[in-house]
Amino acid sequence: MSAIDPAIQELHSLRDFIRLGVSRFRRAGLFYGHGTDNAWDEAVQLVLFAAGLPWDVSPEALDARLLNSEKQQLLDLFQRRIKERIPAPYLIGEAWFCDMPFHVDERVLIPRSPIAQLIKQGFAPWLDGVEVERVLDLCTGSGCIGLACSQLFEKAQVDLLDLSDDALAVCCSNIERHGLQSRARALQSDLFDSLEPRQQYQLIVSNPPYVDQQDFDSMPAEYQHEPELGLVSGADGLDICYRILAQAGDYLSDDGLLVVEVGNSEVALCQQLPDAPFIWAELPEGGNGIFMITAYDLRQLAATLKPETGR
Repeated sequence: MSAIDPAIQELHSLRDFIRLGVSRFRRAGLFYGHGTDNAWDEAVQLVLFAAGLPWDVSPEALDARLLNSEKQQLLDLFQRRIKERIPAPYLIGEAWFCDMPFHVDERVLIPRSPIAQLIKQGFAPWLDGVEVERVLDLCTGSGCIGLACSQLFEKAQVDLLDLSDDALAVCCSNIERHGLQSRARALQSDLFDSLEPRQQYQLIVSNPPYVDQQDFDSMPAEYQHEPELGLVSGADGLDICYRILAQAGDYLSDDGLLVVEVGNSEVALCQQLPDAPFIWAELPEGGNGIFMITAYDLRQLAATLKPETGR
């Protein structure tokens, strides 16, 4: 954005620039799906970042005046958001999940999984009475799901697995950020391949790739900034899900639970496995496509699937 933009001279407060951002975002027809769902919240996020203020700042601060350098930074951020369609969390390098901040960049998906609602509920009632000693987060990306689980289960060891070394670098930065080096480890692995034989977990949770290629190609431009490896999973979006179903039972304790997000691929999975004993989560804050299955039921189901592909 050029320094001659009239906003530099005519607008002054945080509130002014929030209004400006909303107006420009609405005219640009942006897509919101990476932590916000409207132009106002997106503008607030960018304005608070440029001003160096926390997300929960007092509303009175919105009338504070910005420096010209901060105004210019904001105009540049608005321009990149509009012209390049870069999601706001990538522009500021941070996203929140389960009330925890996480470093993010274009090596990982932006945290937004509705699994957060299950974490906040303590996976009740499915893990009630279960002493959770180990948690496995498959396809961890930034590490947000597994690290949020580590805050829920304060004595548990958490393994965070991903195929991408780039994603694991981000994950490791978040482990360090939250001081969880003693209880969380990041491992490069193609699903379960790097785990010790007979390793047992009371909870295996995964937000794996579940978008089919056709849907990915038609998604809004904002999604094209995210790593395709973290989104796409075969013709029906279920290739990785089936592999998890075929193998996860070997790593669950007898009282364990598998939780997997498949999003809109829920329809295809239910059509292909109509008799599978999935428990589909009812999410009070909205969202869909998360199933749970107990260790016993999973092993019964896995016996009917091919171990290599799960199909």
